[in-house]
Amino acid sequence: MAPIFVLIFIAAGVLLFLFYKKPVKTVDLPEGYKNVLTEHVAFYRCMDEPGKIRFEQKIKEFLGYIRIHGVKTEVTDLDRLLIASSGVIPIFGFPEWKYYNLRDILLYPGSFNEIDFSTDGAGAVMGMVGNGTMQQMMILSKPALYHGFNNTVDKENTGIHEFVHLLDKEDGDVDGLPESLLEKKYTIPWLNLIAEGIAEIKKGKSDMNVYGMKNKAEFFAVAAEYFFEQPALFKKNHIELYDLMTQIFHQYPPDK
Repeated sequence: MAPIFVLIFIAAGVLLFLFYKKPVKTVDLPEGYKNVLTEHVAFYRCMDEPGKIRFEQKIKEFLGYIRIHGVKTEVTDLDRLLIASSGVIPIFGFPEWKYYNLRDILLYPGSFNEIDFSTDGAGAVMGMVGNGTMQQMMILSKPALYHGFNNTVDKENTGIHEFVHLLDKEDGDVDGLPESLLEKKYTIPWLNLIAEGIAEIKKGKSDMNVYGMKNKAEFFAVAAEYFFEQPALFKKNHIELYDLMTQIFHQYPPDK
């Protein structure tokens, strides 16, 4: 039995390797996409020309392997570009990174119920990464998606928040410790900063979103929103967190 088990294990490893190394196709972007990105995505607008070209290429790749479905709403070109931007921003510092733990995104016309994912009876959830039967899926609220890009003076972006959860999940657990991204020598300092940050929120002594005190995973996602939405302010108010997050995301977000 041992040799058979070994062969199965090797075969599974080969398939996993091929799956992760499989090249993805790219898609053509809609006419006028440069103007749309410039108008709606500050991260893109603040980059130099080579950076913009690389951002566009990553969006083409993203839309080549992620399927976006509208639930009781039409999916427009703007929706696709904003969703793709939400996904590209956190991984912009990783040239070869792909979301292999995501296949489908469901775009809802508003908030939804996290129990049965329905819009009936409404709910308070604006975005979530699926588990179980919803594995490799994400749900996003269209109004929340738009708000994240239209409001350039706050520290919130639902799309980025959910994609950071996906990055966190890459090692198997959504626990606020992105082991696939963070060098081991930074693990203890990172966990200590999360604990301190949550404590500060609970005391009312932090300018971070109070949702971050729910648990380590939500603190990481909330901090990442702030990091990408208001990098200069985040650096000023949370320099240690800022320095570690530049290590996690391999980038210094452009200041707006």
